[in-house]
Amino acid sequence: MSLPISCHSAQFGTLGQINPSHLAAIAELGYQSVINNRPDYEAGPEQPTNADIAAQAEKLGLQYAFLPVVPGSITPEQVVEMARLLKTMPGPILAFCRSGARSTNLYQMALLVR
Repeated sequence: MSLPISCHSAQFGTLGQINPSHLAAIAELGYQSVINNRPDYEAGPEQPTNADIAAQAEKLGLQYAFLPVVPGSITPEQVVEMARLLKTMPGPILAFCRSGARSTNLYQMALLVR
């Protein structure tokens, strides 16, 4: 399975919405941690839930964090938390949201946090 991951550095990539079944391929690519930036049910009941993705990540030994961000409404607190996750989670780290754009923006803002 080929996942359209955008690699921003050797330690960080972003991707659009994933399913629990994608996590095995993500782990095979060498990612150690996953950050979910998509609120549950943003796309309706068909969207995989945070709990389902977290459970599969745990089974595969991946570190996992849920940092939901509403499109166009990234808060300073979310930026600080993303910076903390980037510093404390084992890398490489993959973050996802609907398209990957929100995760990319959050990542770029988090890089500016000292």
